[in-house]
Amino acid sequence: MRQSEVKEFSVEELHEELANHKTKLSDLKMTHVLSPLENTSEIKKIRRSIARIATEITKRELD
Repeated sequence: MRQSEVKEFSVEELHEELANHKTKLSDLKMTHVLSPLENTSEIKKIRRSIARIATEITKRELD
């Protein structure tokens, strides 16, 4: 998810997306432990999306 996409969401939607991404990351990590993923870069992409969303939430709370 790109930063420009994150900025378009409302705060409630950001919290929902954050929860969804954290769940997806957890699932990917668990799947990777059981059997190697074909595309391990997906974990990196999800982690970075989580960081972008969390940063945007914090930024809006400070404003």
